[in-house]
Amino acid sequence: VLEPLFDERRTQKSLGAIALVGSLAAIAASIYQSQYAGFAFWNMVRVDSFSVFFHVLVTMIGAVVILSSYEYMAVQRIRAGEYYGLILFGLVGMCLMSSAVELVLIFISLEISSISTYILAGFRRREASSAESSLKYFLLGSFATAFFLYGVALMFGATGSTNIDKISQVLQSNEVPTLAYLAIALMFVGLGFKVASAPFHVWTPDVYEGAPAPIVGLMSTGPKAAAFAVLLRILFEANAPGRFWLIWVSAALSMTLGNVGALVQNNIKRLLAYSSIAHAGYLLVAFAAAPQVGISAAMFYAASYAAMNVGAFAVVSHLANYGEKYVTLDDYAGLARRSPLLAATLTIFLLSLIGIPITGGFFAKFYVFSAALRSNLIGLTIIGVINSAIGAYYYLRIIVMMYMREARTEVPVMKVPAGIAAALVITVAATIYLGVLPGRVLDYALHSADGLMHVPAQATPLNTAAR
Repeated sequence: VLEPLFDERRTQKSLGAIALVGSLAAIAASIYQSQYAGFAFWNMVRVDSFSVFFHVLVTMIGAVVILSSYEYMAVQRIRAGEYYGLILFGLVGMCLMSSAVELVLIFISLEISSISTYILAGFRRREASSAESSLKYFLLGSFATAFFLYGVALMFGATGSTNIDKISQVLQSNEVPTLAYLAIALMFVGLGFKVASAPFHVWTPDVYEGAPAPIVGLMSTGPKAAAFAVLLRILFEANAPGRFWLIWVSAALSMTLGNVGALVQNNIKRLLAYSSIAHAGYLLVAFAAAPQVGISAAMFYAASYAAMNVGAFAVVSHLANYGEKYVTLDDYAGLARRSPLLAATLTIFLLSLIGIPITGGFFAKFYVFSAALRSNLIGLTIIGVINSAIGAYYYLRIIVMMYMREARTEVPVMKVPAGIAAALVITVAATIYLGVLPGRVLDYALHSADGLMHVPAQATPLNTAAR
């Protein structure tokens, strides 16, 4: 709305600053809101520590993406008004997904988030690959959303309600209708597409390759976190029947296909796309575990993955240059000599994605696999550990290129502007903090999990390990 009122030369930063202030205000409002737990809008929205956790996480992701977009917008010559407006609209949908306890409202908020990201994926209008990614994302996303909506309709037919609490009461008090199993399966298909879990992952590499790099950072974390929040509510709060084998198979497939696919990639955006599929699998391991430990492990993993992945794509967006010409692994050769700080920053994110100690990724995997072992998921844990070892290869390959290879071509490395620098400082700090002092975040996640399951807060083995 404000874009026509600004001078064209300062439109980018002015509108970005307004969007940043809006996202910071949303974070402050979410924290303030945590003091007033309860229901709103005819019991369709619940404010609790669980929803506040995801509100803060999603809006922080949005703030970092906006910071990393300042320079990118100018370099790529993209109009700013619609870009920042769509990011904020998308954040509204993601936040509403995490607090909605009514399936129809969840569907509406899912659409608000999805439509924004469909358009943002094609924002590099001069590039055919960007238009292709947007169209693929839209067509496949619409198809997956239809599955979710049909699942909602079937769940209403099976239980007589679309309210998650009422669905839970019906499923616990009576013999579970066969229709409810089919409803859960269809809803899982729709949400599985949003989190890019196998076998619903086929869109991910092409869409990530063509979409603007900062938007890939948003798409790979924000909508995923919101969709995982919805999954946690549907699978655990509603006590969804037949969920275990759905999750087990999808987790094993996601980890294996994601890591094996990443091994042969030379484009860093495609490599990180397959990496995101693998990490969706690791996160689903927590969903297969017992709720008492699995929910908190999943929440901690979502926060850790958001920090390291948004940071990694901030580096990619800065190095890509006009038209995103420099996104192959060869373009990263010798980066440590040309820009030691950028190389060191990217290395921290890659080590966290591997799961090396003193990074958030280490504790994220530790808690997920601990939750799986405590739930006697030995086979799934073994698959996860083997896949973590496979994943280490392609992450270390990037580090080797940066530190142990001579640059084959002269790839320009521009001075790091203030926006990118701020985004990298925030994400590095979050990654290290979650790897050194995870206790406070995990305690909050445990408290949120207890509230979600409607049981009194109590100590568990996971928060003991954190201390």
